[in-house]
Amino acid sequence: MLIGEVARRSGVSARMLRHYDALGLVRPTGRTGSGYREYSGEDIRRIFHVESLRSLGLSLREVARALDDPGFRPAELVDGLVRQTQERIAVETALLTRLRRIGAAEPADWEDVLQTVALLHALGSENAAKRQRAALSSGEEVAIPVEALVEAVLNEAEPNVAGALRWAVAQSGDAALDLLAQGLASPVAAVRERAVRAIAEIPHGHAVALLRGALGSSDAVVRGQAALALGAQGAVEAVPTLVDMIVEGTNDVDAADALGVLASRPAQADRIAGALVDRLPDGLPARRRLTQALADVPGSTASRALAQLSRDEDPAVALTARYLLTLREERRPG
Repeated sequence: MLIGEVARRSGVSARMLRHYDALGLVRPTGRTGSGYREYSGEDIRRIFHVESLRSLGLSLREVARALDDPGFRPAELVDGLVRQTQERIAVETALLTRLRRIGAAEPADWEDVLQTVALLHALGSENAAKRQRAALSSGEEVAIPVEALVEAVLNEAEPNVAGALRWAVAQSGDAALDLLAQGLASPVAAVRERAVRAIAEIPHGHAVALLRGALGSSDAVVRGQAALALGAQGAVEAVPTLVDMIVEGTNDVDAADALGVLASRPAQADRIAGALVDRLPDGLPARRRLTQALADVPGSTASRALAQLSRDEDPAVALTARYLLTLREERRPG
């Protein structure tokens, strides 16, 4: 079969077939009396083998090795192709993400595009100071797209940068909440914690709903951060979790402060005192912390509990309770 017919049937151009011949990749086994290349059935099968391997992303050199090297191991080459393809997809995905974020910023002109690109680069910098400046500058001239801010805050480990990012995310309001809610479901504990801390700084009703849902999380850190935020906002649903934190000694000082805020409402004081008293039998370290937590809880229930604790067998508990009772007496009107 002559080269023109082979090109027509195989879909490989005559120019490429001549290139294969020059490389020694597919050499026609015969020549006509006029010197034209003549391909046998075996030659054509080899052409199809070459094209099949090229379709996998192999170079012509790799194709030649695959077809002619008896020691060639396909599995190694395929594994390498998988890695290369994954790397290429990652690069293209990152580019697609960047383009979408630039589009979401709705740039008015190329100057806006360049500023957005610069902010995105700074946000991904290895330098913490650059990341912090990028977060704090968001919205001054060109806003960083909310998707980029949320991704950054969920992955930021440096405390000062994380604080700046939470502030920037809070400026976007409700737009960030659905993305942060996904962070609450992350398999990575640190990401879940960053998500709940960011949600806690967004002053919107939907944020409160997410925090209330987080009280049921299996992650104690997420529950605790949600309870502290809700307690500061006066949400009584946080009381059981805050009491648990005091008993367990996890952020117990912050939890006691949050209970003090909630207990400043007369209707809640006795309920909170009762919740603390119910946990007194949990053990000595817990009893000490619970006694201290009663300090900022007004009302008769707390006072009776302190009076009983003033006779506690543990000297530290008894001393703390007597001191707190003295303070109550001093604060009593008249």
